[in-house]
Amino acid sequence: MTLPPLNNHDIYDDTLKQLLLEVSDLRREIEQNALDRLQKYKANYHAGVFNRSAGNLAHYLALRQFDLRHLQDRLAQAGLSSLGRSEASVLSTLDAVIDVLKRATDKSYLPDDKNPSEYGFNRGLQLLDQHSIELFGPFHKHSKVHVMVTLATETAWHYELILALLKKGMTCARINCAHDDPALWRRMIRNIRRAETETGKICRILMDLAGHKIRTGAIELGPPVHHIKLKKDRYGKIIAAEPLILTTNSVQEPQTTDDMSALFRVSIPGTLHKRLSPGCRLEFIDARHKQRYLQIERAISDTEWLAGCNQSSYLLSGCELTLLEPGMNDTDKADKYPLGIFVGEPLDIRLFKNDVLLLTENDIVGAPAEFDENGTLIKPAQIGCTLSSFSTKLKIGQPVWIDDGKLGAVVESLCEQGALLRVNQARSSGVRIQSDKGINFPDTELNLSPLSEKDLTDLDFACAHADLIGFSFVETLADMDYLMAELARRNASDIPIIAKIETNLAVKNLPDIILGTIGRHSLGIMIARGDLAVELGSARLAEIQEELLWVCEAAHVPVIWATQVLESIAKKGVRSRPEFTDAAMAVRAECVMLNKGPYILDAIEALVNVMIRMQEHQRKKFSRLRALHW
Repeated sequence: MTLPPLNNHDIYDDTLKQLLLEVSDLRREIEQNALDRLQKYKANYHAGVFNRSAGNLAHYLALRQFDLRHLQDRLAQAGLSSLGRSEASVLSTLDAVIDVLKRATDKSYLPDDKNPSEYGFNRGLQLLDQHSIELFGPFHKHSKVHVMVTLATETAWHYELILALLKKGMTCARINCAHDDPALWRRMIRNIRRAETETGKICRILMDLAGHKIRTGAIELGPPVHHIKLKKDRYGKIIAAEPLILTTNSVQEPQTTDDMSALFRVSIPGTLHKRLSPGCRLEFIDARHKQRYLQIERAISDTEWLAGCNQSSYLLSGCELTLLEPGMNDTDKADKYPLGIFVGEPLDIRLFKNDVLLLTENDIVGAPAEFDENGTLIKPAQIGCTLSSFSTKLKIGQPVWIDDGKLGAVVESLCEQGALLRVNQARSSGVRIQSDKGINFPDTELNLSPLSEKDLTDLDFACAHADLIGFSFVETLADMDYLMAELARRNASDIPIIAKIETNLAVKNLPDIILGTIGRHSLGIMIARGDLAVELGSARLAEIQEELLWVCEAAHVPVIWATQVLESIAKKGVRSRPEFTDAAMAVRAECVMLNKGPYILDAIEALVNVMIRMQEHQRKKFSRLRALHW
């Protein structure tokens, strides 16, 4: 006797039963694996009880140990919910799938009566929103993504700029402790608090500890001469003279916030400043012993005059200026004044592929390569490194990256002076090495203290003034323990930590860092894509930044998406299509960071516009399917 063939309904029913078996087994394995993982961190949670976020992250890490691609495809073919959007609540997602499968295969099945507010998919998103508000304050009216802006030095004395930043949408201000000093930081903070009062808006302050940022050292200066250039058209006709600013102020504090902030500034005596007026000329002899004139154009502040020169010239530091006022005759006696002292520009160190570079201790001044009359190399280009005794940690063949990966090299040999590097990555036009640029040693164990002496000093100030502490170059849970202990010593354990993920080791240890911290301290994660791109490579970064978002969402930990967001707008006022695509991806984080620049207000406006538009379409990985009007 032969059995009748199965109809399509029987085949579908068997498929659903097999899926039910597999998903149920998967859930049991995930629970056990997660429990085993969490035991390592039991001492880091009050009374040894894990919170919901820690449990969910452990479940998510256990889930991602399996290759689920085939199961995903079969669930989709059966018209069931995908497991690919389970980050915020792993067990709830699995239980929802299991519940549907049981309903479809067992008519006698009675579902559990669970409280959806305590046990359900939305609970994970609610926790993430709650933690975001705790860190960054209330959400925007039309977006749940916050805007962080790195403050420029000028915000210390330009209150109007801070006010405009808040009005445009800044909800968090970043003060980079690698720059400026406590006096300027205090003025920045005073301006922010004043603007909060005036606008009624909330702005958190993140003080970002510099960490052991390894940088290039000083470079030998050229002669103290400023080349005043002329702009010419294609026919060689002069169309504009390069302006400069004569000031009685410190060169470090320009009084303008527009493009003039980048102009060359040189000091003049106050007595001369008082006598200047539009149309005055200042005669001088340049470095080539040619007679030249600075034409006074207009006052741009109480202490600054805009001047120009209609001929190419080389202005010498401290040269003599002869004041020629309007209507003055050649026979009239003219008064003379000294120009202020300024230093020369650093010498040009430019390297190409296959060139060599000597990386030295920081007390040795950088200099370009030297060649003999036949073009034979006599002495390689050299640049100092701020990390003391770095060469004792390096090994031959290890990679070295300089200036956010613009120049790549490998250690060719080690010597008494330092490490000789062979350049293997550089633009065809060469890379100019400048001082104070980052150096990365991605494959070298540096064994540095989590916080430098400067960091500890800056932490004293931050604990008294900041809402958030940025922890640069954190790599392990032990690093987090160190900072939390330092905060406790300063009675500041309530200040949240923003752990900046910017090295390969930090990426590997991220689950350990999160699970060991969130039971004890409020935490946010910054994806510092600049250093990460150097450490991992751009292709790997594209993958890793996705994984970091998933892991943090599973832990309900807010994320700051940082580095080069709308950089072209902020620095040059130029809109870049790829950068807008990047900004659209950034809205899946809880906060997006913009770097400082002359056009930062335009960058904020563009970012907020993108955030509002994307928020209507997407929340994390979920397409919201807003109606399309075609």
